[in-house]
Amino acid sequence: MEPEMSYLVGDIARLLRRAFDERVRELGVTSTQARLLLILDRHPNENQAFYAERLDVEPMTLCRMVDRMEESGLVERKPDPNDRRARLVSLTPRSHSELARIRSTLTELNTQMLDGFTLEDQSQLRKLIGNLATNLGQLCDRPEGLRAHG
Repeated sequence: MEPEMSYLVGDIARLLRRAFDERVRELGVTSTQARLLLILDRHPNENQAFYAERLDVEPMTLCRMVDRMEESGLVERKPDPNDRRARLVSLTPRSHSELARIRSTLTELNTQMLDGFTLEDQSQLRKLIGNLATNLGQLCDRPEGLRAHG
């Protein structure tokens, strides 16, 4: 990949992250909290280390964020039956309405981002980005590649 391609992909990621941040902030959650809720929906009842790795944050950072989210009723923690030191994180009934709002925001953002693209263009773009993610995931020892919302 030419260096210019790497910069372009980086710029797209930065712009998308900024647009997502601005939109979910209006919902009353941070972008990292929104991402955690989306990941929890796909991978419930994992330990905090799992979610820290998925979000690419330090475990202590995640712990503080989960503390705040637990206080606001968005998540709950339970003891891990397999590890007395670990806690499993899961969604609460309240978080499901937040998830619906976050997904609606994501749908709107995707629609705006892909304005002017044909369905064929979108399909091709999805395939190419998926290939990039797979290749980069292998470089980073993360064979799962692209994890759509988690």
